[in-house]
Amino acid sequence: MPKRSNQDVVAALGVLLADSYILSLKTQNYHWNVVGSDFVQLHQLFGAQYDALSGAIDEVAERIRALGSPAPASFAEFTDRASVKSTAGHPAARDMITALRDDHLTVAKAAYAVIKAANAAGDDASADLATGRVTEHEKAAWMLTALLG
Repeated sequence: MPKRSNQDVVAALGVLLADSYILSLKTQNYHWNVVGSDFVQLHQLFGAQYDALSGAIDEVAERIRALGSPAPASFAEFTDRASVKSTAGHPAARDMITALRDDHLTVAKAAYAVIKAANAAGDDASADLATGRVTEHEKAAWMLTALLG
């Protein structure tokens, strides 16, 4: 069981993990199912973002474990914690871009919450991990926004 000072960090990391996982699943769906004149560009972009999320998910889960807690690992646990919502169906490419942009910004907010909790607990490692996640999600959102013109 984590020390009391780490419980808030673990909780915030759990939200970051859940949001990242749902975003990863959504990105994979869009990678597989995008169509249209920008297919190649979007298929490659979504694929690269999905690959990056996969590594991030593992890193966040391992940080939770390093803090002495089990990492959430079921769809039910992810759904309960996540602010990012999964979507059914296959929207138009522009709608995919907009949804992913918005979701990356949501995940960045979850990472900011980790930074706040980690700083309060004196947990530099978790704060550093979350700072890296903010950077990546804000960059992804910027790239997706640029596609929207």
